[in-house]
Amino acid sequence: MTPSIRTFSARLAESAKLIEANLEALLADNARHGEIARPPRLMAAMRHAVLGGGKRLRPFLTIEAARLFGGESPGALRAGCAVELLHCYSLVHDDLPSMDDDDLRRGRPTVHRAYDEATAILAGDALQTLAFEVLADPDTDADPAVRSDLVLGLARASGLGGMVGGQMLDLAAEGRYGAAAMGEGEVRQLQMMKTGAILTFSVEAGAILGRADAGARQSLVEYGRALGAAFQVADDILDREASSEALGKRTGKDQEKGKATLVDLLGLEGAKRECRRLVETAEAALGEFGDRAQTLREAVRFVAEREV
Repeated sequence: MTPSIRTFSARLAESAKLIEANLEALLADNARHGEIARPPRLMAAMRHAVLGGGKRLRPFLTIEAARLFGGESPGALRAGCAVELLHCYSLVHDDLPSMDDDDLRRGRPTVHRAYDEATAILAGDALQTLAFEVLADPDTDADPAVRSDLVLGLARASGLGGMVGGQMLDLAAEGRYGAAAMGEGEVRQLQMMKTGAILTFSVEAGAILGRADAGARQSLVEYGRALGAAFQVADDILDREASSEALGKRTGKDQEKGKATLVDLLGLEGAKRECRRLVETAEAALGEFGDRAQTLREAVRFVAEREV
């Protein structure tokens, strides 16, 4: 890991502390205005899913993207936390026996193992709806048009044309519904939907909160797409090269299920070259922002070079 990436990692870790504190507050036991009660077992499962682990990259990207436009407000932190809640819901459901059937997440038992399958399903449901509640709350932004744009963006990124649709394609890639052979274009589409869409929205949310013009917002979307693709390629490389202990989750799952990744299609060295190309694409998209976007440049390098 290069010195600049080590410095960035320290900054990311410092930001994660603030994000963690806000997530803890959102997942407190006390019922909020408009709620009747918060069932203790459900809250415990939600906290197990969200707290005590993770780099908090997605909310960090939201905060840093908003900062490009002077949007250093509590709203960026809240919007980032909403994206993280949505992301954690997806992990809970992805780990279920009917999906990837995983026992380990972030070095701890998955929610359905720590509690039970029904509780895990409900915890995921509750995290998803809480994410949209946070975005729709006036505390996130006083302008209803901005809040509507945020809700619409997260819904599209996480729904049938984004993450959920990508998960459906992922299940099909395992051969559950017939022929499973996938070409490079199909693998890229799957990964863009399942992983990339939420990462892209994490960046775009900052542009929305910062009232970016259409050109600047599109530049950040292009950056987010390249970052999301680099993230997945790097993840596939780590799945081959890192240990389960280092990653805190089971490795080699795609190989076990015969599911193609870009590592399979391009080879390990080819996948590493593709990752570097995506980093260059992401950095080029930030050209108009100059030195103000240095942290975002470091973020995509971190994504590509991370070791866990």
